[in-house]
Formats: sequence, C-alpha cells, structure tokens
Amino acid sequence: MRVFPKPAALLLLAVLIANLIARGIVPAMSSVESDFPSYFTAARIVADGKDTARLYDIPWFQEQMRHYGIGRPSAGKFSPFPPPTALLLLPLARLAPLDALRVVTVVSMLCLGASIFLLARILAWGALDASLLVLLSGWATLSDLRLGQPYMLVSACCILGYYAYLKDRPWLAGATLGLFAPLKYFPVVLLAYLGLFRRWQVLIGGALVIALVSGLSIAVLGWGIHAQFMSSVLGNHLIGKLTMQDPFTASFQSFDSLFRRLFVFDSTANPQPWYPAPSLQRSAVLATKTAILAVVVVTLVRLARARGPAATAPSIGLLGITTLLLAPATASYHMTLLWLPVGLLTDFFLRARALVCGYLLLGGYALIGFFPYRFTVPFEGRGGLTVLAYPRLFLLLGIFITCVFGLWRAAATVERSDMPPARELASRDHVAP
Repeated sequence: MRVFPKPAALLLLAVLIANLIARGIVPAMSSVESDFPSYFTAARIVADGKDTARLYDIPWFQEQMRHYGIGRPSAGKFSPFPPPTALLLLPLARLAPLDALRVVTVVSMLCLGASIFLLARILAWGALDASLLVLLSGWATLSDLRLGQPYMLVSACCILGYYAYLKDRPWLAGATLGLFAPLKYFPVVLLAYLGLFRRWQVLIGGALVIALVSGLSIAVLGWGIHAQFMSSVLGNHLIGKLTMQDPFTASFQSFDSLFRRLFVFDSTANPQPWYPAPSLQRSAVLATKTAILAVVVVTLVRLARARGPAATAPSIGLLGITTLLLAPATASYHMTLLWLPVGLLTDFFLRARALVCGYLLLGGYALIGFFPYRFTVPFEGRGGLTVLAYPRLFLLLGIFITCVFGLWRAAATVERSDMPPARELASRDHVAP
C-alpha cells in the first residue's frame, strides 16, 4: 500500500535521515546531556551495593552523582521513576558515562530500525512509508537519543508485542508488552484492552512478566524503596507534581499543567493566572478527562459492535493516543510511543477510504514532531494567552477528535449496510507473511 508519493517521499526521507544524524545521533555520541545521568547514577548505586532505599533522597542522590562525576548533580534526581528503573542500565554500569550513552544510542537506533521493519509487516506498507512514519516523529526521536531516554525501546517492544499477537503468539505478545510496564506504564493500556476482550494468554503472559520484573526489583533493591514509591512518589506523579520541577511549566503539555496555569495563583511561579480559583483547576481536569474517557468508551463499544475483530487495530490506536492525551505530564520523547497508534489508525482510515481523516492524522502527528515550540514559550503564564503555550497538547487533542470522528463514521458505514465487517480492514488479515 502506498501512503506517500514516491518521488517526494524519497526526498523527504533523505532530509529526515540527515536531520536524525546531525541533531540526534552525533550529539548523543559526543556528550552527555540531562536525564541520562539520573538513569546511569541509579544503576551505579545498585552495582556498587549502596543503600538503594535512599534513591528518592534527592540530596543524597545528587551527592552520589558528584562522587561518580556524572552529569550536573544539581539537576539530578531519581524521582518519579519507579524503582525497577534503577536496573535498566545495570549491565552498562561499569562503563564511562559517555560510553554507556553511546551503547544506549546504538540500542535505540536498532529499535528504530526494528520498529520500521515490524510496522511495514503489520501494516503491509513499503519500507519507505514505514520509515517516514517513524521519522516524522521528529523532536521525539531526537530528544530520546540526545537525552538517553528508553522510550524508543519501549515503543519497539509495544510494536513487537502487537506483531506477536497478530501472528498468534499470545504468550510472546504478553511477555513483550509486560517487559517494560513496571518502568513505563504505556504498555499496560494495550494489555488491558486485549484482556478486556478475553485474550487471556496475552494478559496472563504480560502479568507474569510484570510480576517477574517487579519481584526481581524487590529482591535486588529491597521492599523499602518500593513502599516509598507507592506512598509518596506515585500519587504526586499521577497529578503532574514532580519534585524539582515547576508544576506550572508548559513543558509538561498536559491538561493538569494547563488548568493549573489558568486557575492557580502563585506569587512566584504563576503570578498572572487567567482566573485565580484553585477549585476550578481540579474540576476542569476531572471534567475534561472524564469527558474524554466517556467518548473513548462509547467509541470503542460502537466500533466493536460494528466491525468485530476488525476493530482491534483502530481501538488500540485510539487508546494509545488517549493515554498520552490524558497523561499528567508528557515530554517530547514520549511521542515515540505514537509510532504504533498512528500507524494503525492511519492504515485503517486509508483502507476505509477515509482519506481526509487519514492524512489529517498524519499531518497533526508530523506537526507535533516538527512544531517550532520556541515561538509559543513567551505566551506561558500570560493569563488567558497561556493556552497558546500548549501547541502539542492541542495538536494531540485535534488528532484525538479526528480519530473519534473517523471511527464513528466507519462504524456508521457498516451499520447502514447489510454486509458483515470488511475483513480487509483488520490488521490481522493483511500482516505480511
């Protein structure tokens, strides 16, 4: 299936690859920036047998960074990472920081290549179209590489898990989806959806691997750090209040941050809210997220009734987008998790001849990847104008609305006809052999 016109696609691919090399791979191979030092310091603490119960003790953690000479200690912290995150770089803990980052960069690039290969097979697209889909994530891929984040690895595992599910390997699918769920929560959504529709082997496989990773973490790090995470870290994370980070910052690009900017007064961090009423902030977040969830539930139910098994791919796509839309705090590198959802939904719309929805979705996704965010930063904290400082949030909301509209139309098309759901729209039916 051809998604992009070939001559223009080849030129665009060349530009995107050059951008990836110059602004992602080369910087990651040359110097250690923020974020990676926190992951790496945690691994060094574990490798050296130090007191892991103090990982969330920020002054102590920063002192360890000074001792190891890793990164900028004043910006380092382990919170809000779940405890198993300390094991992520343990195999690399004896390397120099830059060497470890180089290994992580190579792994990330392998994950990028594997994601392209698997998406091409899942969607029955050419390698060129699948490559463009992944590389149009732009800032997400670049920041993931430069900051040493693991989200390309997590995204690749989600894609592999879905591919294994399509190939009738449910235990492998569950295990792959569950592997990083204790560290990054996104795969839990895919497992929950498949479990809801009685894909029990996938759900049990995922649950077993989650239990295995969590048990290993408890065995290595001790129960104390896990109890501390549950009692004092997780709750603040879920409402977007992260230690050592401004809870008002538009960098989070979430409804939690937006409504905090609009309604909560702070003499230092937010002296110009649009309307100072903290109770409205809580109500607005609750009402917005409840409304979005209600729309998603109704859409998924209607789609499942209309299209049966063919609803799985677009439903997982919609859930992936919704998860990032409702998250209390997202950064640019989180958008690599859109590779699978956007691919599934774009493919669904194009095969359903809903070309406008398909290309609007792709356009919004590409805008998220290459939007010049520096031009919107000056609007942050300027009363009602602060909404202009949240372009990624509203682009993601626009993608969500486009997808819901397209899925409702797709369901209505089947309901108006006497024919059964079109088999060719089910991803299971067009996976490349």
